[in-house]
Parts: sequence; structure tokens; C-alpha cells
Amino acid sequence: MRVIGGAGAFTRPGGDEQSHWAEQLRVPDLSVGTYSIVAGGTDMQTPHTEDEIYVVTAGHATLESGGDRAELGPGSVVYVPAGEVHRFTGITEDLSLLVVFAPAEESRSVQT
Repeated sequence: MRVIGGAGAFTRPGGDEQSHWAEQLRVPDLSVGTYSIVAGGTDMQTPHTEDEIYVVTAGHATLESGGDRAELGPGSVVYVPAGEVHRFTGITEDLSLLVVFAPAEESRSVQT
């Protein structure tokens, strides 16, 4: 067993950054981290090579993914399949997301 401290807690990005990513756990079959985006910020992420689940722990935003849109707030849980273009928009309050990747983030990426 491992208690994952700090997972899902908002972290204010440093400097001029609008988002912050922190990985709290990594094992071969999954990884867990926290993605934080400031209110009014821009989500610049690109599609991932792994499936992921987002759990909103704080804030409000719209998730645009696969041609669909969903309004999200605390307690919302969303699945995004590997390779699907997605982005958080309309971030009206500091957004904090618990993110679970399966398998672990970037484990399917081409290593050079």
C-alpha cells in the first residue's frame, strides 16, 4: 500500500507559467499526478499515448475532447482515450485535476 500525499491539490505555477504538472506515483501499469491550471489560463497539452482519467478536485472548466464538450467541476470524472485531442478551456476558477494514466504516462512514447 502507498498513500499518495498531495495528489489532486492545486499548485500555483511559477513565473509566467499557466499550468503545473506533478507526478506523484509511477509504476509500470499506471501513473498518477496532479495537473493545475490557473483561472483564465491556457491548456497547451497535446494528445497522450496512454489512456487517462481526470478527476476534478477543484475549479471549473470546459473539456473539449473528440469533438465533444463537457462542463466540469469538483467531483467530475472523465475518461480520455489515448491519442484523442483534448484541452481544458473556459477555466473560470483555478483548476486542479487528479490524473491517472494507464499504462504509466509516456510509457508508450517512442524512445530516442
